[in-house]
Amino acid sequence: MDYKMIRRTIVICSVSVLAILGIVFWMNRSGFGEQTRKTSSEVSQNGDAESGQQTEPGDAQDGTGTNTSAQSVNSGNTSAQGGTELNISGDTRAFLRDESFWDDEPQHALSPDENAVRLTLIATSVQRDLRLQIVDADGMLVTGQPFFIDVEGVGSYKDLDRDGIVYIRDLRAGDYRVSVAPLEGYHVSTSYMNVHVNDKVEYKEIADIDLLIVSEDEIDKREEEAQQREMNEDRDDTEHTELLSGIDTTVMGMDISSFNGEIDWEKVKDQGIGFVIIRCGYRGYTSGALVEDACFVRNISEANKAGVRVGVYFFTQALNEVEAVEEASMVITLCRDYRVDLPIFIDTETAAAGAGRADLLDNETRTAVLKAFCETIESAGYRAGVYASKNWFYERVDHTQLTGYLTWLAEYKEKPTYDGSFQFWQYTSRGYVDGVTGRVDLNVGSLNLSDISPLWQEEEEAQDPEGQGTGQETGVEGQAGIEGQTGTEGQAGTEGQAGTEGQTGAGGEAGAGAPAENGQVPQGGAG
Repeated sequence: MDYKMIRRTIVICSVSVLAILGIVFWMNRSGFGEQTRKTSSEVSQNGDAESGQQTEPGDAQDGTGTNTSAQSVNSGNTSAQGGTELNISGDTRAFLRDESFWDDEPQHALSPDENAVRLTLIATSVQRDLRLQIVDADGMLVTGQPFFIDVEGVGSYKDLDRDGIVYIRDLRAGDYRVSVAPLEGYHVSTSYMNVHVNDKVEYKEIADIDLLIVSEDEIDKREEEAQQREMNEDRDDTEHTELLSGIDTTVMGMDISSFNGEIDWEKVKDQGIGFVIIRCGYRGYTSGALVEDACFVRNISEANKAGVRVGVYFFTQALNEVEAVEEASMVITLCRDYRVDLPIFIDTETAAAGAGRADLLDNETRTAVLKAFCETIESAGYRAGVYASKNWFYERVDHTQLTGYLTWLAEYKEKPTYDGSFQFWQYTSRGYVDGVTGRVDLNVGSLNLSDISPLWQEEEEAQDPEGQGTGQETGVEGQAGIEGQTGTEGQAGTEGQAGTEGQTGAGGEAGAGAPAENGQVPQGGAG
């Protein structure tokens, strides 16, 4: 009996203790929950503060084909410098709020100056390269400072020319982590930014290319801009310098740059100029800088206002496909706010009698540059083309690989002798147009104009009823403008009889003339 009483007593005591503990826990459960939530909230808030130092908008594709990352280089957390004192005693989670605990992150010193400049690091890659641009809160490059960029596992790179840009080439494709070293007067990040280096060129516009564009005021034009076009065998004494009267003036055009100064567009339009191809910029033939033409904005704005159809060209000095994509991206950026009716051309020619940075490229590389430019332009929704002289097409590029793009031929003779197809013909650099000071390049273009008046045909027929004028041999097919018919407006003489050397009447009714099949523009200089 004694043993039974002992066991019963033990059981009763045990149950009593458990009951008491349960009651105590029940009465204090809300306090424990509140403390747990407080601890979790502190950790979460600290994590949010740390993540706020990361990329804005983050490590992401920019939607343009080139890999682009951007990171705020502003810390905003001063705990590493004692701004927040941590009491670790009794708090096993305190290390989560201690930045110095994480050894794999660079612990850059932060500027205590409240007026320090907040920086953002922008990274882009085209092909096995990395361009890192340091900009301020207004998106402007921060220049004049000796910034250092650390690429984890690769090395540290200094901005030697202090232009706010560090360019690294010949990297392996893959993911990297980069950071900016601390510099007095600037808020600098405590964490790396993740970036990706592309393996192959993607012919897409480069985001933030405007950061690389400079004005003509920022360069020495004598050292960067080609001053005179060299035509050599592509010019002779039969060159026309006047507006060609034998061709409908609505397909007459000119090309211009800052060399031509201020233009009276109403006078130009009254001269019968139906289109203009405007230089938007060039790459410096010495430094390789991307330079905006000083008159581009004014020229394209006023041409748009005057109702003159507009095309654009860029003078290239690209050494490779990466630079060609840069050039095309610059053009796309500059043209975005304007109406561009006609193609965007890449102008390829010698820059300085062999002294230009791209003058001695081999044909294969130069052709690849032209294709990369054109592909990038067309990826943005524009039509692309190549400008060159006849001999340049024959001798300096593989023109058989460029048939997918429009062609703007330069040949200063009575008739073009280039045997390929072309849609625009620059026939002189010594022309004169009322409204333009000095000499100007003149062109014939096939624009597929829909507003050619049939009254013009009637006037021409009245002036030449026998159809014996010296009209043109062929028109242009497809993209080219006058639908590939013969004659000055693409029509044959009154009885369809070809004149000497296959020339048709200047304005007769349609006869036995046949449409062109190879996309050639009207041949023969004066009417």
